[in-house]
Amino acid sequence: MDKFVTRHRKRSAVEADEWKSEEPIKKCQEDECEVEEEFSQPIPWQKFEAEGLDCDYSLLFDKEEADRLFNQLEEEVVYFTGDKAKLQVYGKSYSVPRKQVTYGDEGLMYSFSGVHLLAKPWTPTLEHIRDAVTKATGHTFNFVLINRYKDGHDHIGEHRDDERELDPACPIASVSLGAVRDFIFRHKDARTGSSKRQIEPVKLELAHGSLLLMNYPTNTYWYHSLPVRKKVKTPRINLTFRRIVKNRQKTGIKME
Repeated sequence: MDKFVTRHRKRSAVEADEWKSEEPIKKCQEDECEVEEEFSQPIPWQKFEAEGLDCDYSLLFDKEEADRLFNQLEEEVVYFTGDKAKLQVYGKSYSVPRKQVTYGDEGLMYSFSGVHLLAKPWTPTLEHIRDAVTKATGHTFNFVLINRYKDGHDHIGEHRDDERELDPACPIASVSLGAVRDFIFRHKDARTGSSKRQIEPVKLELAHGSLLLMNYPTNTYWYHSLPVRKKVKTPRINLTFRRIVKNRQKTGIKME
């Protein structure tokens, strides 16, 4: 990889004791570390950067609250079934290797891989998590895509969240609850073709209660995936909060 930098907020000794994470892929040099000022809540953030990749990562919820939120979502969230639980790939229909559903403001819809998902009304727990993300980041969100992975066999393949109805000025905020899973970024130029470049992938471990911000232009240049991890035996719920621009949504689509 041409460049990978991890930057940390300066924090107190107490915060340092509370903030436990794995060693970053590459330690930042002294002159690469700086205090981040763009966030509205002073929680300890890590900055991940590479060519065209800009992400921020933090623990948003402690274990007690993360456990509580996970259990509440297990009670409240109703996942899609039938055709809405399938994807269209090159004209063929495939079952999604996980459970998924969308919630958000009235009338919002998200379209990808041949499916068109209308948002269900916010639940109290989803509103709480959304508001916590807004408080931490300063960004507002009107939509969330929820994926539930029952264990390490459930997964999601390489893709980019670059649909035209998404507001490009707003990051995608990914909240993880439950099992710790690997999250892999791969640059579009490192995938296939005669112009394939040697750009190393970026791997993160998304912890229980964590928040990952995928800032512009990450989804322009980098694909991301949650690969199969057979040793993982417990479930994970991932919530990706987005801001949809309503007048950019596809029209003329018949909803059930």
